[in-house]
Amino acid sequence: MRPVIRPHTGGERAAAPAALRFGYGTNGLADLRLDDALALLADLGYDGVGLTLDHMHLDPLAPDLAARTRRLAHRLAALDLEVTVETGARYVLDPRRKHGPSLLAPDPDGRARRADLLIRAVQVAADLGAHAVHCFSGTLPPGTDEDTAWDRLTEALTPVLEAATSAGIPLAVEPEPGHLLATLADFHHLRDLLGHPAHLGLTLDIGHCQCLEPLSPADCVRAAAPWLRHVQIEDMRRGRHEHLPFGDGEIDFPAVLAALAATSYRGLTVVELPRHSHAGPHFAEISLPFLRAAVPATEGSSA
Repeated sequence: MRPVIRPHTGGERAAAPAALRFGYGTNGLADLRLDDALALLADLGYDGVGLTLDHMHLDPLAPDLAARTRRLAHRLAALDLEVTVETGARYVLDPRRKHGPSLLAPDPDGRARRADLLIRAVQVAADLGAHAVHCFSGTLPPGTDEDTAWDRLTEALTPVLEAATSAGIPLAVEPEPGHLLATLADFHHLRDLLGHPAHLGLTLDIGHCQCLEPLSPADCVRAAAPWLRHVQIEDMRRGRHEHLPFGDGEIDFPAVLAALAATSYRGLTVVELPRHSHAGPHFAEISLPFLRAAVPATEGSSA
């Protein structure tokens, strides 16, 4: 039985509002060289970047990863950009299967390859001084029952969490529509199975909340606050998993950003528009003014 998720009130005394820091995901700038993408975001005034490890942007499987990561760390520092490491590259492990193999793969070697990628991501995050490493469960393989899938997920994540704990980097699992771990309730089910490890945190995608959670996106932020380590943001419509530019969906962004500002969250809020990469510079340019305008005036931002 999954836990019932309710908004987290934060106790009798609310925390001081946080200055929100906005980033843009490199999976929405896939047609740009990484250095060009970072320069663009710095010029536009973003506070940071959601870095998806992929063949075109800091390939995690190519030689000399440590040296390339050190160079990137210097570049991020020179541009004054913060970073969160994301691991949602579609074909980085398997050129024929999107997101394959996953942490739920029937083949133990496949699960081990995915876990190894996440461990590499943890090391990259530590070397970059990143806020967190993002990951997700994967979809339920055909012919696999849910109990078996949860067993595979917990087994595969155990060494990743050990690496994250050693590095002091939160592992931020994202509830993804259509995946085994799809909702906030599923995230808490995973925490229960793993014994509530300190370095297991949450990536909250605001659009996913609009898509399928019973709570409003703002209430999801409040409910998730104690475990929130990474935030992705875009517009979306109820019941339809389609990442949309701001203003094309149904989300009440002032309410969401007010809820974020009122929590203790100190990471990046990263624009997630991977299917708009063909016009990535345009959407990066118009997204930041939209978000800044939606921040309640009493909260302010890092602009």
